[in-house]
Amino acid sequence: MKVLLDECVDGRLAAHLRSFEVATVAGQGWKGITNGKLLTLAESEFDVFVTVDRNLAFQQHLPKFSIAVVLLAARSNRLADLVPLVPELNQIIAVAKRGVVTKVGL
Repeated sequence: MKVLLDECVDGRLAAHLRSFEVATVAGQGWKGITNGKLLTLAESEFDVFVTVDRNLAFQQHLPKFSIAVVLLAARSNRLADLVPLVPELNQIIAVAKRGVVTKVGL
C-alpha cells in the first residue's frame, strides 16, 4: 500500500507508518501544487492521500479521483498531536475507500 502525506502533515509521521510505503508531497517535488492537480498526480502513484486539510472535501469532487483520502482530525498538525492517531490511521489506511474522505481522530 502506497501512502502520500500532504505537505501540511509533518513528514516525520512517515516513520510511524512502517507497514506502508510512505512518501511526502515535498519529497515527490510536488510542494505548492494545488489540491486538484496534486490529487491527479497522486492517484497515478499512490493508494492513499493523508491530510489535515479539513476543507479538501469541500474544495474537490473526490469521487472523480481514484485515491482514498484520510483526514487526520487532531488539535494541530504538530507531530505530537498526530502520533496518537497512528494506531487508528494504520487500520484505516488498509480499508480506506477511493474517492471519499475517511476521518481519523476527533
